[in-house]
Amino acid sequence: MTRPVSLTTRLTLLFILVSSSVLLGLAWVLHAAVERHFLEMDRGLLESKIEVLERLVKRPPQTGEIVALEEAVEAMFRSDPQLKILVETADGRAILAPSESLFPRERLRERADGAQSNLLSWWKDGSRYRALVKSVQPELPGLDPLIVAAAINIDHHERFLVRYGHTLSVFIPFAAILSGFLGWRAARRGLVPLRLIQERAASVTASQLSQRLPEEAVPRELTGLAHELNCMLDRLEEAFRRLSNFSSDLAHEMRTPVSNLLTQTQVALSRARTQREYQETLASSAEELDRLSRMIADMLFLAKADNGLSLPSVEELVLDEEVADLFDFYDALAEEEGVTLSAAGSAVIHGNRLMLRRAFSNLLSNALRHADEGGHVLVRIIEHPSMATVTVENTGEPLAPEELSRIFERFYRAEGARTRPRGATGGLGLGLAITRAIVRAHGGDITASSEAGVTRFLVTLPREPAQHSGVPRA
Repeated sequence: MTRPVSLTTRLTLLFILVSSSVLLGLAWVLHAAVERHFLEMDRGLLESKIEVLERLVKRPPQTGEIVALEEAVEAMFRSDPQLKILVETADGRAILAPSESLFPRERLRERADGAQSNLLSWWKDGSRYRALVKSVQPELPGLDPLIVAAAINIDHHERFLVRYGHTLSVFIPFAAILSGFLGWRAARRGLVPLRLIQERAASVTASQLSQRLPEEAVPRELTGLAHELNCMLDRLEEAFRRLSNFSSDLAHEMRTPVSNLLTQTQVALSRARTQREYQETLASSAEELDRLSRMIADMLFLAKADNGLSLPSVEELVLDEEVADLFDFYDALAEEEGVTLSAAGSAVIHGNRLMLRRAFSNLLSNALRHADEGGHVLVRIIEHPSMATVTVENTGEPLAPEELSRIFERFYRAEGARTRPRGATGGLGLGLAITRAIVRAHGGDITASSEAGVTRFLVTLPREPAQHSGVPRA
């Protein structure tokens, strides 16, 4: 794969292109202006000569005498040897033509149109001429209209324009190269803030994630980039912090069952045991292994959620019926704890039955675990046009704000949660994290609040979730 051209090179080439375009455009404008100026100069000079020639032709010094007209014209223009004169009739008969062979007479007759003066140019014997031609009606009776023309050599104009073009052909490439060099210097200097960002970014390591880019020290155009990079570093730092905490919590949670298994096994092997003692040891080991198995299964589920959890299947669900089925499962536990279960409302949504049952089961298990003795657990269902809300609330000791802010974190358990480990997750601290992952996979959200002795979880679910809804990364 070809490596892209550097920004410095791009900017340098852009400087050269822009400056060359501007210089070429300016040179073209100046060339046109100079040429126009020469044209107007020649027109002014020739018009003054044509006016004099026109007066002589209209009223010659001695009426009717062509010889007298020739002498008068020659006397008038003898002082300007560069000026060429031609006077002829409309049918091409020359009356005054000291330089007859110089003029393109056919073109003169084509351009002569009465009162208007027409300018034309031509090449002759390697020289360039410019002439003004006009049709004049003599005031003497019996004479046909005459064509009068005055021409001058404009080689000096052509030489100037050629020298001008040669000068530009040398100056423009030199100016383009100079502008490219200056553009390179400017680009290098202008990209210093980017190199500063690069150096600061290079100093960020896993052990120094607190480093941030100086947003106030970069130009306004790069402030957005620096800000977004800082936001990315914030997310990375938070992700590293959570990963570190998660690893620590995971090691802590796995240490207990592994330690129990090791201790039980060592004790069992320390001396000969009866068959019943071995059975009790194996049963205890099976409980610890079941705890490890559920922990691993839950961690795999959350790992899938981190990478975009999709719904395996979607079907129509009547939420009040699903809650009633869960109540049948938890009735015995609620009765044992002296907690009353009740539900209100109804709603129909589309979702994955097993996943949503697991989510609501986790919420009910959590509510029963934290409800005070003789308390009450209420599930309230409300149907809206495009969504449904399910509120699970329990009476009991309220949660502190710092506990609410971490309630959905993995392995986090509020105070007192370790005293009665029951329910689907066995008090691992993963139930609410799994619940949030399931709700988000359905395109919904879950929030928690606790006040006035009531802890409340509010679940919002769309009635028609996308088939491939994913869970955003934490």
